[in-house]
Amino acid sequence: MAMIPYGRQDISEADIEAVVKVLRSDFLTQGPVVPAFEKALAGYCGARYAAAATSATSALHLACLALDVGVGDVVWTTPITFVATANCAVYCGASVDFVDIDPQSYNLSVERLAEKLDRAEKSGKLPKVVIPVHLCGQPCDMAGIHALGQKYGFKIIEDASHALGGRYKGEPIGNCRYSDITVFSFHPVKIITSGEGGAAMTNDLALFGKIARLRSHGITRDASEMISAADGPWYYEQIELGYNYRLTDLQAALGLSQMQRLDEFVTKRQSLAARYGELLKDFPAITPWQHADSYSAMHLYVVRLRLDEIKASHREVFERLRVNGIGVNLHYIPVYHHPYYARQGFNATDFPEAERYYSEAISLPLFPALTQDQQLEVVRLLGTPIGHQTIF
Repeated sequence: MAMIPYGRQDISEADIEAVVKVLRSDFLTQGPVVPAFEKALAGYCGARYAAAATSATSALHLACLALDVGVGDVVWTTPITFVATANCAVYCGASVDFVDIDPQSYNLSVERLAEKLDRAEKSGKLPKVVIPVHLCGQPCDMAGIHALGQKYGFKIIEDASHALGGRYKGEPIGNCRYSDITVFSFHPVKIITSGEGGAAMTNDLALFGKIARLRSHGITRDASEMISAADGPWYYEQIELGYNYRLTDLQAALGLSQMQRLDEFVTKRQSLAARYGELLKDFPAITPWQHADSYSAMHLYVVRLRLDEIKASHREVFERLRVNGIGVNLHYIPVYHHPYYARQGFNATDFPEAERYYSEAISLPLFPALTQDQQLEVVRLLGTPIGHQTIF
């Protein structure tokens, strides 16, 4: 029995041909395709600059470095995210704290953020950076977060790993209207893929320059940035400690080709999500809510089980689906549950909405190639009896 995964890439012959073309070219790594991919990303999103990187994780790290996050600083984010969102600050020597989620969107709650900022200002412990995450592809209330940033003086990195192709207030996610930097992911289960890969978008030339330099060992060939006069045309200088976070031309070729179908992918995801909504309308589960200001990229389709009505536990439903070939997942375990962060003494009672979400959420399969028959099978098995009891 073939497993129906929760997400998967969609690779066309055009994608394959684009990669093969690079394989036959003179450049596999730092050639012309990476800047072409970056130009396409910036143009699509309406941002001035795009810097491709090896992953969204490395792009988040570069974003924190570019904003001078370091020892003694505090970065706030949502607990319902992949650990990379928090780790990027820790890599810089900063500490991390969390803000509880909104009960409808599952994104970082602006109300809880405002309350926490008020307390932090009084204690002199305001965050240097806040990282809202567009969970499942639905944008956060970025206007609200930006207004708080102006009031309290923190910088903003949008973790839009799920959200390429989505829109907020009618504009593309990634234009950085309400943030300093926006980060995308091109992992195979995301909206488009470059195999592995990510990008940092910004409208600030200085931030872009620092990100671009730090992704390549902290090296510059720009004479205006050098300490010494050039010894010759071969000359370059490492002016700070950077990393090898460069995307290859091979990966960029795949990403650039995939961008030709980006809107098609999002439209198909929206269609599948709408169909799930119809198929599940009589089931005791909460289907995704969409804010009127948002157009979600629909990376994930998360339902929350009404456990008070279901004659089975969260785990029983999850395992029943997995055993029957439905590759459901759970996005995400609250970050403070993980041993590395739990050792720092976070109290789960400070995040009641995140705890409720974690106790009820299941991500159903959603990807462009998901067929109607597969979708019906997912829904059928979601309501299949467990033992002598019906789930719903």
